[in-house]
Amino acid sequence: MQSDNKKVMLIDDNEIDLKINAKLISITKLFEEIIICQSAEEALDYLSRNMNDDDKLPNFILLDIQMPEMDGFEFLEQYKKFSTALTDKCPVAMLSSTLDFGDTQRAEANPYVIKLLKKPLSPKELAELI
Repeated sequence: MQSDNKKVMLIDDNEIDLKINAKLISITKLFEEIIICQSAEEALDYLSRNMNDDDKLPNFILLDIQMPEMDGFEFLEQYKKFSTALTDKCPVAMLSSTLDFGDTQRAEANPYVIKLLKKPLSPKELAELI
């Protein structure tokens, strides 16, 4: 790991979900920093800008599935274009308020996704993943 400062990137278009999940993440003390992105585009832009700066890159991504413009699966289509140096260091867990069977299958079939979590985030589930 590049530094001890573990970062998580939280991608969600819903401000309330962002606040709740950010609070739950800080309670777990698993990460020192939370990078909040209100859209998949904002997250991709952040990753592109910082891909050569390990200190700014997240160690983990929590990705909402249902977002306007670009949903979680479309984000993953772009994410896989990044270097394996980045994607290998940064696993993705998807978040969904509905556990739709199709979404579950798509998430589990995606090589970058380690788990599909139900909203709101469970601190215990998050701790088990990390």
